Amino acid sequence: MQEIRIHGRGGQGGVTLAKIIATTRFLKGDSVQAFGLYAAERTGAPLQAFCRYDGEAITSRNLIYEPDHVIVLDPTLVGPAITAGLKPNGWILFNTERFPYEFAEQFPGYRVATVDATSIARRHELGTRSVPIVNTALAGAFARLLDFDLESVRAALEHLAFRGKNFDAAAEAYERVVIVDDIDRAGAAPRRAAPPTSRVRGLVDGGGSERPAILTGQWATQQPRRREWTPPCNHVCPAGNDVQGFLQALALKQTNEALEILLRTTPFPAICGRVCPAPCMESCNRLSLDEAVNVRELERYAGDHGRCFLRPHTFRAQQIAIIGSGPAGLSAAYHLALLGYQVMIVEGGPALGGLLRTGIPPYRLPRDVLDREIERILDLGVEVVLNTRIDRRRLFDLASEFDAVLVATGLQELRGLDLGSTCEDEIVLQGIDFLDRANRGEMRVDGERIVVVGGGNTAFDAARSALRLGARSVRIVYRRTREEMPAIAEEIDEAIEEGIACDYLTLPVRIERGGSEARLGLICRRMQLGEPDASGRRRPVEIAGSDFRVDADRVLLALGQSPDLSVFPEGTEVRDGDDVLGLLQTPVYAIGDLATGDGTVAAAIGSGRRAAQGIHYVFSAEDLAPLPMRPEEVIRSGAMKLHLFESNPSHHGMSRPAEERRFDQQEVHAGLADPSEAVRCLSCGVCNECDRCVTYCPEGVLKRVGHEFIFDYEYCKGCGVCAAECPRNVILMARL
Repeated sequence: MQEIRIHGRGGQGGVTLAKIIATTRFLKGDSVQAFGLYAAERTGAPLQAFCRYDGEAITSRNLIYEPDHVIVLDPTLVGPAITAGLKPNGWILFNTERFPYEFAEQFPGYRVATVDATSIARRHELGTRSVPIVNTALAGAFARLLDFDLESVRAALEHLAFRGKNFDAAAEAYERVVIVDDIDRAGAAPRRAAPPTSRVRGLVDGGGSERPAILTGQWATQQPRRREWTPPCNHVCPAGNDVQGFLQALALKQTNEALEILLRTTPFPAICGRVCPAPCMESCNRLSLDEAVNVRELERYAGDHGRCFLRPHTFRAQQIAIIGSGPAGLSAAYHLALLGYQVMIVEGGPALGGLLRTGIPPYRLPRDVLDREIERILDLGVEVVLNTRIDRRRLFDLASEFDAVLVATGLQELRGLDLGSTCEDEIVLQGIDFLDRANRGEMRVDGERIVVVGGGNTAFDAARSALRLGARSVRIVYRRTREEMPAIAEEIDEAIEEGIACDYLTLPVRIERGGSEARLGLICRRMQLGEPDASGRRRPVEIAGSDFRVDADRVLLALGQSPDLSVFPEGTEVRDGDDVLGLLQTPVYAIGDLATGDGTVAAAIGSGRRAAQGIHYVFSAEDLAPLPMRPEEVIRSGAMKLHLFESNPSHHGMSRPAEERRFDQQEVHAGLADPSEAVRCLSCGVCNECDRCVTYCPEGVLKRVGHEFIFDYEYCKGCGVCAAECPRNVILMARL
């Protein structure tokens, strides 16, 4: 990308010059921008204009702080502001009758050129003698410096309806522009230029002008102040991720930085980027404009493509045992190891991962992705003991051997359904057990009719896995409507695409033998929705006399799970952070689904991190837990100025076609090809340095210095334009 900054005064045509340069590149097929700093439109007042062009689409809307080249329309503006941020070896083109070598010593490290565009404009009667319009002449001179052919300048001028004298001026300047090297080769004698005219006093500070003498800030009855809100995505993320922060990094194509931001709160960005139900997307303010930002796929992109080296911050002598290696246990181990604690994970199975490994099919979560992210945790020095079940006696032993014990055994108790006495173990299976056996390669259902009872992610994982394991047909029965289904919406859509049938408002009643070629019949009853229950969902009510039969060879139950607290001794204290869940005589903490019952990977990750922070506080008195986000601090779409944003559909990434993917365990989604989707993030309630406030400040009293925005209240009249133009409601007007 090439960026040009133009320094001039109001009335000299600086903004039009930016448009002419941009048009020369636009007609060559480049993406372009041309705009001015509208704080100084008054005739004679210093102003800046900007131009960008690139072969790829330009997404930046900021002012240009680090230009490749600079054009100076008025020699009275020569000063330090000219080269602020200018990249080494960039061109500085001056409109002056002086020779370029006279500026070369003042601006070392840059290529300097001059052209007397003022005289050229007067000769061609552009503007008036007192205010000549120099933009077309300078466009011709600048084209020569950047090796644009003169015909491209002609085409741009004609496109903008600048013909005749305008092109003649551009062509003359194209030939007359003088470069320091040209002077050296020609051996021309220096010519003294007339002394510069007296400086025109501007109303704004910038480009070398002086401040006005009148302190107009005393006129104000209100002043702008800056504040930040909590973006709704950050507020609802169960893992506690800085969603807006990592999206901003990806928008700037800083993939490693995005991964680093995510790894502050989660060890599993590539996993959550595949299996998270993404409440952040459901609360995205962009839904009021077009579509939610595809946060889940962008988190996956950062996890798959980012690189970040981690190591413990220090060494701490305390030893901590963690029972269970699901997402909560692994998250706790990760954060404790980063803090320097000595961590050992005890896992009852043959491999780490818990439900991530046994309950989520490979077509959603490939095993190499799971192993890669677990390896990141083990690289921090975490020890592992596999194939070891923990009972009450062993729990007591661990409590005496370690400084703290975390129990993260998840939801072990499976909810059943009384379908009569004819059920056999292999005919009616728990969906989670079916998935475990399927993931270990111990299950086939070739030619069978499969009925799955439930509407959550486990139900759909079991149904789609059964299809891949040879089922003749698969159908899901659920006692509410699709709108009440807790499963991820995309998983429901993809299951239906693959040929899985869904019977809504259907309640399984009993199993009976015979009556068809199928092994059994599942007798179901029609339902209707009544009043909401404790969960907020409308309660299903049975319709009398509506029973019907569904032929089946096997029934899979996916009705939810509950915690198994039998491992905990009686009369002891069980904690989730500061909440006392029960009594324990030993320093044992329940975390994850065992404590909260939330049932999602992201929630378990958040619980593991909070547990690690809580234990760290006990041992060190250092409170690392962030302050709770209050609902009134969350910015909603009504407080955003959505009319200032362009509509832009979401990027969903590529997926394998249903007729291909339904027969194997290969991953369904290919992910995003690049992180450009992150540009759609509105950065709700957080300043992303879009510069609209600086651009539209009518008095030019708001400046950006680096990443800091500074109001000069001595001159600010409190007009409120900056607040009105802030798309993210970061600026408010405070009464004096």
